Amino acid sequence: MGMEDSQYFEKPIIDVIKSRHSVRTYKYEKLSEEIKRKLINYSKKIESPFDAKVRLELIDELKIAEKGNVKIGTYGIIKGTSSYITGALEKGDNSLEMLGYCLEKLVLYGTSLGLGTCWLGGTFKRSQFSKMIDLKENELLPIVIPIGYEADKKSLVEAIMRRGAGSDNRKTWNELFYNGNFETSLDEKSAGSYSLALEMVRLAPSASNKQPWRILKQDNYYHFYMEATKGYGKALGFNIQKIDMGIAMCHFEMTLVEAGIEGHWEYEYYRQFSVSDENIEYIASWLEGASHMRL
Repeated sequence: MGMEDSQYFEKPIIDVIKSRHSVRTYKYEKLSEEIKRKLINYSKKIESPFDAKVRLELIDELKIAEKGNVKIGTYGIIKGTSSYITGALEKGDNSLEMLGYCLEKLVLYGTSLGLGTCWLGGTFKRSQFSKMIDLKENELLPIVIPIGYEADKKSLVEAIMRRGAGSDNRKTWNELFYNGNFETSLDEKSAGSYSLALEMVRLAPSASNKQPWRILKQDNYYHFYMEATKGYGKALGFNIQKIDMGIAMCHFEMTLVEAGIEGHWEYEYYRQFSVSDENIEYIASWLEGASHMRL
């Protein structure tokens, strides 16, 4: 975590990542004013490493009341909470990735405060949430995240959805991480001080648990690629797997920074790193070193 993160997080980021899980059934308990203030204050400190504009908003019962006749819905998927985090973004290069990056930072902070969350990409009434945050013409609202206190007992819908998503299964290292080329798997020993950060990427949440991230180590560079699932999420109107890539980038960076390993993200120069597989797309590169380049 960066200096600004360490001022807020009271738990090691590894513990926070490991404890985070999707929560769809919440206690009927409102967030305290102190908790809301902490979430809002931290959200204002979050910056994306690329020049993408992301607007984070906290919706609660007061904001819902202010809007009068606007009712927000999640098609029965979420029960018990009236608080949500939304992320609106301006269209542009890396915007979806940076939405995932910024939202996951806030999700992890909420987790460190004992709150449950769940990423929603399609199972919410988009027009109603758009009215709640006064969505601008040049903005998209791909994701909303319910936030609150996890109920002691899961609903039947939640139990079915969790089994269907395969949320408890993760791909192995040799399916996700590569050394020098995409024919050679990267093992933990070769990853050295980066092994923990890569493991935190492996544990990251993703839509339908598709885990699209593929990371190629070349010397001190870690190049992030997305292996797209053909046709997946097409009906949403945006590429939800790019949001997954931002989540992976967030886990990777926060783990490294907390361990004292300096580095920075780059994009422009390395985006020529294409591969023969049309389903694999270059996303960004992490370069070890103290300098930071904002693109």
